[in-house]
Amino acid sequence: MNNVQLLQQPVAPSTCNKPIELYIFIDPLCEKALSLQTTMRKLQVEYGHYFTCRYVLSTELAALNSMTSRMKGCVSGAELDITHPALPSIAIKAAELQGKRAGFRYLNKVQEVATLNTRNINSHATLIEIAQQVNLDMDEFVSDFGSKEAARAFQCDLYLTREMEVEEIPSIVFFNECIEDEGLKVSGSYNYEVYEHILAELLGEELIRQPVPALDELFDRFSTLTTAEVAEIYSINEQLAERELKKRMLQQKVERIMTDEITLWRAKERTTY
Repeated sequence: MNNVQLLQQPVAPSTCNKPIELYIFIDPLCEKALSLQTTMRKLQVEYGHYFTCRYVLSTELAALNSMTSRMKGCVSGAELDITHPALPSIAIKAAELQGKRAGFRYLNKVQEVATLNTRNINSHATLIEIAQQVNLDMDEFVSDFGSKEAARAFQCDLYLTREMEVEEIPSIVFFNECIEDEGLKVSGSYNYEVYEHILAELLGEELIRQPVPALDELFDRFSTLTTAEVAEIYSINEQLAERELKKRMLQQKVERIMTDEITLWRAKERTTY
């Protein structure tokens, strides 16, 4: 692996009861980030008891400062009817201010909308609508989205990208729980087995794989899945994965969202009477 290197002065990982922390540097709307998502989901399903993740947004946007000045004091879609490529990243950081899980939910939904390409993901109105769909506190989100704090959080991610000399997106930096140890930077994306091997090497022990949950439980964990992701997570071919997904569609457990480019599967909301 030519693009794997040790970092001499790593950023200290967060204190937690899981021994490994991953800093995942992505451009959230980049096709490569969406490809890495499949690998990361499988890694979380099988080995999530060993590590935590921190996503670092690494989109280089020269016009960020001029755009954020336009946002100052704006707190609603009506007042801020603008479109800009920095807005999705700032919106993700605004969602993270409501907690790590809220940030993950929002990031996943942003990537889903970007993948389907049916709405303008750089639109302020679209990003507000996404916040509603993932059940964020809307008053808090709208306030944070138009604040300096969210823009600064995004700028901090860009600074961290430069400080750690991350030159290829996506990249992942692995840290163990010992603050004195060097981090391991993996530039680019690789097959699943490469990340599995790195985890085992850092832990110094044989990995214990968690059993893969039932498909219904998987949809409880991830809002949408592609046929390829289901195939990857269950280590089956895509034809078999699609057959299982179609069965659940007939049972009205999932719905299929299709465009000319891609097919996504999403759990149907349960109706109560």
